[in-house]
Amino acid sequence: MLVKIYGSAIHGVAAQTITIEVNVDTGGVGYHLVGLPDNAIKESSYRISAALKNVGYKIPGKKITINMAPADLRKEGSAYDLSIAIGILAASNQILAENIQDYIIMGELSLDGSLQPIKGVLPIAIQAREEGFKGIILPRQNTREAAIVNNLDVYGVENISEVIDFFNEGKPIEKVELDTRKEFEDKINDFPFDFCEVKGQETAKRAMEVAAAGGHNIILIGPPGSGKTMLAKRIPSILPPLTIKEALETTKIHSVAGKMGTETSLMTVRPFRAPHHTISDVALVGGGGYPQPGEISLAHNGVLFLDEMPEFKRTVLEVMRQPLEDREVTISRARFTVNYPSSFMLVASMNPSPSGFFPDDPNNTSTVYEMQRYMNKLSGPLLDRIDIHIEVQKVEFEQLAEKRKGEKSEDIRKRVLRAREIQQERYKDLKISYNAQIGSREIEAFCELDEVSFNLIKLAMEKLNLSARAYDRILKVARTIADLEESKNILSHHISEAIQYRSLDREFWNG
Repeated sequence: MLVKIYGSAIHGVAAQTITIEVNVDTGGVGYHLVGLPDNAIKESSYRISAALKNVGYKIPGKKITINMAPADLRKEGSAYDLSIAIGILAASNQILAENIQDYIIMGELSLDGSLQPIKGVLPIAIQAREEGFKGIILPRQNTREAAIVNNLDVYGVENISEVIDFFNEGKPIEKVELDTRKEFEDKINDFPFDFCEVKGQETAKRAMEVAAAGGHNIILIGPPGSGKTMLAKRIPSILPPLTIKEALETTKIHSVAGKMGTETSLMTVRPFRAPHHTISDVALVGGGGYPQPGEISLAHNGVLFLDEMPEFKRTVLEVMRQPLEDREVTISRARFTVNYPSSFMLVASMNPSPSGFFPDDPNNTSTVYEMQRYMNKLSGPLLDRIDIHIEVQKVEFEQLAEKRKGEKSEDIRKRVLRAREIQQERYKDLKISYNAQIGSREIEAFCELDEVSFNLIKLAMEKLNLSARAYDRILKVARTIADLEESKNILSHHISEAIQYRSLDREFWNG
C-alpha cells in the first residue's frame, strides 16, 4: 500500500513542503530510503524501529520504500522521524490514515517514542498555512513558536502514541492558541539595561543617540574600563521597537538556527549579538556544508557588537564589507544559492593602541610602529563603512561617585523615535527606512548644504584627507543630527558635529 505524508525542509529562511511517499509491499524484505537524505535521516530507521516497538507497534518485515520528493533537493536533520514513522504505520495498515494528508507532521523521535524539539518551526508553519494545510503536528516544545501563525491548527505532542491515537481512534489533541499581539506588546519594552546606569560619558551617549536615530554604524575608541561595552549593551534600549513584520523576520532566522527557547514564541526586542574575537569567517557570515545563518544574520534588525575589533582576524572583518552595504549575505554552493538577511547596526569597540592608551597619554608605552600596525588591522574600506568614530575617555572618580542618575533610555528613545518618524515620512516613496540606508542619489536630494556648511565640509575633506565614502557618511550623520533637532535643513553646526565623529581619519592616528 502507498501512503503520502507531508513534512517540510528549510531552504535559507523559507520552507519547502516535502512529500514523503511510503510504499509497503510483500515482494521481499528491505528498507530503502531515497530522495537525497543525509546521514541523520538514514539513521532514522533505528530510532523509528525502537520507538514503535516501545509503544506497541513495529516496522513490518516487508519491502519498505520511502521516497522524499522532490528527489533532487537535499534533506537534512532528524525532524522527519515522526512523519516517516506514521507513514510506515499507515502504509502497513497498522493505523488508519483517512485525513493524514491534511497535516504537516514533523518531529525527532527518542527510542522510547517521546519527541524532541526541531529547528525552523516558524517558516514551516508559515508555508503550511500558505499551502492550505489544515494543521501542523509538532513536538510540544515547538508549539508556541508555530502558534504565531494564525488560521492554522497547531497540535503539540509529547509521544508518538498521541499522534497514532489521533489518526487511528480520533482521540483529540489539544490545540495551542496564542494571542501574538498581546504577548508582543507586553514584552516590547523589556530591556535588561538602561542608559541611566552609565556614569558620565555624555559625549559618547550623544553619539549613541545619533547612531540609533539614523541606524548608523559606530566604533567606540577608548582605554580599558572606560565603559565601551557598557554603552554598547544599552543601544537596543534606545532603538525603535520592532514592528510585527520585523519581529517575524527576526524570529524566522533564530528559528532556523535553533536559537529559540521553548518558552519563547515571538522575538519582541531587537537582538544583540556579541561574538568572541576568535570567531571564524563562516560562523560570522553564515554557510557551512549545510548552510546556516551566521552571527550577522542573527543580528538582523538588531545590533552586532564586535568588542576589541582589531583582535578579530582580518579575513573575518573583510567578509563583512559586502553585507554592510547590501544588508544581506549570499551563500553560494554548486547546486544552490541561499540568501540570508543581515540588516544590522554595527557597534564596535577598540583600544586606542596596543598598550590601551591614547597616543598623547603619558601612560602610553606603544611605539609609533606598534600603533600603526595595530590600526592597520582595520582596513580603510571597512572603516569607511562605519559612520561614527567616537573617543570614550576614562571616567573621573567624581563622576563615578555621583549619586545622581543619568538620563533614562526611555527619554532618549522618544527623541530617536521622533527622528525616525521624520525619516520615514521623508523616504515614504522609497525603499528606505532611515538615513544610514540612503545612497548617493538620496544624499544629493535630501542633504543640500548652504554656503557656510559647504565650505566647512570642504575644509575638513582637505585637512583630514577623507575619502568620497567618508564625505557621504558625514552628510548622512549631519542629516540625522538635523532630524533630531527637527530641522528641515542641514546647518553648519550639524556638519561640525558630524565631522567630530570621524576620529580615526585624523592625522593624530597616523603617527
